[in-house]
Amino acid sequence: MTAIWKRAITLEALNAMGENSLVAHIGIKFTVIGDDYLEATMPVDARTHQPFGLLHGGASVVLAESMGSVAGYLCVDEGHSVVGIEVNASHHRSVSSGEVRGICRPLHLGRRNQSWQIEIRNGRDQLCCSARLTVAVLG
Repeated sequence: MTAIWKRAITLEALNAMGENSLVAHIGIKFTVIGDDYLEATMPVDARTHQPFGLLHGGASVVLAESMGSVAGYLCVDEGHSVVGIEVNASHHRSVSSGEVRGICRPLHLGRRNQSWQIEIRNGRDQLCCSARLTVAVLG
């Protein structure tokens, strides 16, 4: 399989991109750059809980949009960028502690837009949230 990425980057550099932003504030860490997917983790703790002690659905959406936006950026040539234009998420299972893992894969990689599928799984590899992000390619 041929890698889809058009920009070379290390995990260290990918995680440094999120410093001083919401990504770092809630503890998102990129963990795998595969040939055609990204993986990242996010803690389920006071930073990401809703008032009833469960993972906040908005935190799951932040993870999904962060992953899809970074993946989109890595799939465009220098001089181009991406911006999110639509995100949706379905929450399937609650999580109260530990961490979740996001897996981001492309659904469509066009010249003008891209669509990304993000699965968020708990520590037992059970699907907790499925999300889709559409980004516009600029430049």
